[in-house]
Amino acid sequence: MSSRASRIGIAGALSLALASGVDAQAAGRAITPADYYRVLDVGAPELSPDGRWVAFAVSRRIESTNDDSTEVWLVATDGAGEARRVSRAGQQARNPEWRDGRLFYRSDGRTWSLSPSAPEPVESPEPAAGSVSPDGRWIAQTQTVRVAPPAPAALPEFERRHEERFRGVRFDWMNFQRDGGPFPVPDPRDPTSTPAAEIVFRAADGGEERTLTRLGLRPGDLAWTPDSRRIVFTADSTWRDEHSYGRTDLWLVDTEGHVRRLTNDRRYVHRSPAISPDGRHIAFVRSTATDHVIAETMSHGGPTDLWLLPVEGGEAVNLTAQWDLQAGSPQWSPDSRYLYFSTGIGGARHLFRVPAAGGAVEQVTTGPRRIAGISIDRAFRRMAFLAERHDAPAEIHFANIDGTDERPLTRVNEALLREVRFARADRLQFRSADGTPIEGWVLLPPGYRADGGPFPLIVNSHGGPHSASGYDFNFKHQLFAAHGYLVLETNFRSSTGYGEEFLWATWGAWGTKDGQDVVAGIDHVLANYAADRTRVGTTGHSYGGFMSNWLITQYPDRFAAAIVGAGISNWISDYGTADIARTKETEFYGYPWDDRAREIMIRQSPITFAGRVRAPTLFVHGQVDQRVPYEEAEQMYTALKKIGVPAEMIIYEGQAHGIRGHWNVVHRMLNELRWWERWLKPTT
Repeated sequence: MSSRASRIGIAGALSLALASGVDAQAAGRAITPADYYRVLDVGAPELSPDGRWVAFAVSRRIESTNDDSTEVWLVATDGAGEARRVSRAGQQARNPEWRDGRLFYRSDGRTWSLSPSAPEPVESPEPAAGSVSPDGRWIAQTQTVRVAPPAPAALPEFERRHEERFRGVRFDWMNFQRDGGPFPVPDPRDPTSTPAAEIVFRAADGGEERTLTRLGLRPGDLAWTPDSRRIVFTADSTWRDEHSYGRTDLWLVDTEGHVRRLTNDRRYVHRSPAISPDGRHIAFVRSTATDHVIAETMSHGGPTDLWLLPVEGGEAVNLTAQWDLQAGSPQWSPDSRYLYFSTGIGGARHLFRVPAAGGAVEQVTTGPRRIAGISIDRAFRRMAFLAERHDAPAEIHFANIDGTDERPLTRVNEALLREVRFARADRLQFRSADGTPIEGWVLLPPGYRADGGPFPLIVNSHGGPHSASGYDFNFKHQLFAAHGYLVLETNFRSSTGYGEEFLWATWGAWGTKDGQDVVAGIDHVLANYAADRTRVGTTGHSYGGFMSNWLITQYPDRFAAAIVGAGISNWISDYGTADIARTKETEFYGYPWDDRAREIMIRQSPITFAGRVRAPTLFVHGQVDQRVPYEEAEQMYTALKKIGVPAEMIIYEGQAHGIRGHWNVVHRMLNELRWWERWLKPTT
């Protein structure tokens, strides 16, 4: 059995049992759109250094203000008592953080602190910002180096008046846009608008601040050595080169300001350094630089591995060379024997560890869920983390560092879960047209019976494409299921969590193999569930929007309706108008003026085949989307109107690629549901 097949087999065995919590198929009413505002969002846990308490934020969605009300909560890890709010009533409290046995949080620009034994918050001086040395004597942080702009050139009075009257923008640099950012993005070449930063440090008890580096870069990922004498950091020496996609290296500076560059290989990106407690090694994550992929016209993106580098010099060692998943940011065990990290495995996400001396990667946590926000105590014996599954919002769990004795610590959404009947999801395993094994999930309407239906089917494709669907709670999908729809998600080729070969399998042909995978998932559901093959809809956002555009052009007889969220329709026009030209330069092998790349872009553009579409399609887009510009939706919408296919457009004012704000989220959800009800529900 292949390593990939064995991973899927393990995940499949684990998915036979539901994670702890309320049974999703217990009696209860169907959810309504208004329940969206009742879901409480639990933030990442902050475990106290002694392992006795977990602090976390809880956010409530407020309809009247289109905002969130956020509180800080506390819960004992021994199970004594329920989780409770500890921030003051009415405060917008965020960012819980443990310092010297006390819990600090921020509210309205002020800092508050409390002791778990006497949880009445008092206003406190803000803890010193920065990275504290292991001996507690020093604090290091990055500081922006401001440069005064040059004096403007003197102009004749007539010209000056017209300059002052000008309303618009002017720029001459290449990377002038970034989705969700200012327009234009400041010139990276200009130290006035994009200043460098340096590392500064000072005594923890006060004193004069000293500048340690004078590199003219932007240091990050500061990590002290155990002897409190040196700091490892990352910095990109190419950051002002507008033709480079960037590559960070590892650097070392001591408290006297002596800097040493530890890596200098333009082929790779180095990030997330972590120094072993014995001070001998630096662990870091290394991946292939985009510039190298483009220069070599590579047919893959390269692995993401966990490496080890001796602090005093020597050869770096790849700890995950024989492991086929993508390594995450590492954390050392106190004895310097193991490195812990989390990453995706299929549709799940779990904690792993690898011996620093070399050996096999071991999976620590298991089960059909996604874990995130792992926080570990000082003794490295216990950990708290968020655990999420299809049929319940995320809650905080607590376990030993080896994954044993796990138990839920919070039930913040228990009242809603007892009242509402959420849909359950079945995990699917099927093969694509060429025999490739694919993983997916189908969300079943509450009360679903195999002899019922037939039910309409909504197929949702994830974004990315290098991401993954899996064990996460999606309110919109739950709402669709509550209205009698089966909801299918597939981790088609290019998804993360299935190994390098699977990850890069769509290189040069976005839509082809991954589209076949989605269609194979549809056929699997039609063959094994009470689904109606005449009432299938496709949807998704970003890459999922492109996938929906692609599917309705390549398989026009398979779909009765579509909803396209921020989807590409024309790769050539997208190349010059989006903020991520690199995706075309890598996975499409070049630029639109290169023959090979241009042929791929035309061949894989849904607009090329728009005349085939038969599915009524709703287009949903942000007005100022710079990741997938609005004109991508406009092109496909116009094409469908030209050929007489029903089409509608919803444009969200002021919204970037990710359409945000509770009012927008609910409005979109309601209108998408209406579209499905109009085109996928029976007419009789």
